[in-house]
Amino acid sequence: MSKLGNIGARLYRGEVGYDFIGKRKIWYGISILITITAIVGLAVRGLNMGIEFSGGAVFTTPATSVSASEAQHKAESAAGGHQAVVQKLGDGALRIQISGLDTKQAVPVQEELAKDLSIPVKDVNTQLVGPSWGEQIANKAWLGLGIFMVLVVIYLAIAFEWRMALAALIALVHDLTITVGVYALVGFEVTPGTVIGLLTILGYSLYDTVVVFDSLKEASKDITKQTRFTYSEIANRSINSTLVRSINTTVVALLPVAGLLFVGGGVLGAGMLNDISLALFVGLAAGAYSSIFIATPLVADFKNAEPEMKALAKRIKAKRAAAAAKGASQEEPQDAAPGGADTDEEEDAAVVGPRRQPPSRPRGRGRSSGKRR
Repeated sequence: MSKLGNIGARLYRGEVGYDFIGKRKIWYGISILITITAIVGLAVRGLNMGIEFSGGAVFTTPATSVSASEAQHKAESAAGGHQAVVQKLGDGALRIQISGLDTKQAVPVQEELAKDLSIPVKDVNTQLVGPSWGEQIANKAWLGLGIFMVLVVIYLAIAFEWRMALAALIALVHDLTITVGVYALVGFEVTPGTVIGLLTILGYSLYDTVVVFDSLKEASKDITKQTRFTYSEIANRSINSTLVRSINTTVVALLPVAGLLFVGGGVLGAGMLNDISLALFVGLAAGAYSSIFIATPLVADFKNAEPEMKALAKRIKAKRAAAAAKGASQEEPQDAAPGGADTDEEEDAAVVGPRRQPPSRPRGRGRSSGKRR
């Protein structure tokens, strides 16, 4: 068995483990810090909305030796100050997006671009996007997100319980906030591909969370009938038993997404791949983190507030205190007798096993083992 498989087996059996629940305040603090950073980035920089949402024109040129930065400068000059986003495609062609252009403005810009780039006007492909279409896409995205959240809460409340449903919902909002904040900080353009990526990561994040919740549900069945483990301890064992599985699933999912982001988007210059892959990459990492460090600890906090769990924790604490006191009292007879001398009786008391019996009395009266003289 591999080393990782051996560790996973020991985690599953509870032989080793990490106290995720006990250190949950640390994870809450890290998540709050990351979330605040994402919200500040979103408030300060805002989202770079693509022309699919803001409206504008997209110009596609044939292969050219003009660099992307030089083409951006010329495009903004030709568009009269409108912001331009230029991407160098894999075959050397340029994709120039200019927001805020209407039909009348697009034709002069097309001619000016063709002149500046030394390309025939007929070879510059122009595509116009109205802002109303982008507004419809945004509304449908919000509607789809809302329906998804409602269905998730209903399903988890039926399959598990409402506390787990609430914790999963908080984890999903946590993942979405971080992903959108990273988009704002990095400055990537928000396109329909971004919306697809955001909706996709919700499924991945929910998958990891449900795996841990299912293990927790089985382990905590009839929990109040025993006095060995508290709910927090069982929740911690559930996280540890599924930890290697969650890590393997996340790594396997992140590898192809990383290929899309760094190879497809960075090397080949594929614009749509950037939009989808960044959302997937950040969302998958945030989802794996939230399912382990946020969702299950939240469930433990919710459950520990119940009177039954408080009473169970009190009984377990009292039982462990009594066991500790009993163990301490059993160790006291092993100490040396006063004066430093050890008697035979003290040595017998320290030995586990049957005590030494006194010698038996003779059977017959007046009999002895020797003859009288």
